[in-house]
Amino acid sequence: MPRVTVASESLDLATGSQPGAVPRGTHRTNLGLMPDPGTEQDCLFCRIVSGEIPTSIVASNASAIAFHDIAPQAPLHVLVVPRRHAPDVAALAAEAPTVLADLVALAREVAETEADGQFRLIFNTGARSGQSVFHVHAHVLGNADLGWTPA
Repeated sequence: MPRVTVASESLDLATGSQPGAVPRGTHRTNLGLMPDPGTEQDCLFCRIVSGEIPTSIVASNASAIAFHDIAPQAPLHVLVVPRRHAPDVAALAAEAPTVLADLVALAREVAETEADGQFRLIFNTGARSGQSVFHVHAHVLGNADLGWTPA
């Protein structure tokens, strides 16, 4: 299929997209292409919580589960994910503050067991802050002298 170049941009006539363009309905992250925030059926963490995608659960309570991050940034890097879908921590705090409290309690339990209670708890809110899965989740980092980069 021929290519058309206009104003120094190339367009593939077969697909109507630029080479290397991110397909509609996805966004680029450090983990590769991920689906845009959408329904719970599209949500990676909802699929993990439901058991559709298997993982090794580190800890759980009635409101959340905890499992190791697939791309750890510290010797201990566990994700704590609420069973209930919410796009980010601000939304969860507004919609279900007790679920957020349970999530933080589970993060503390993981840190006490895995890192002598010394840990960093991180929530990213929005793509520009580093959030790549739009289901609220906390990163529990520990077992290292953590600097500030700021991460």
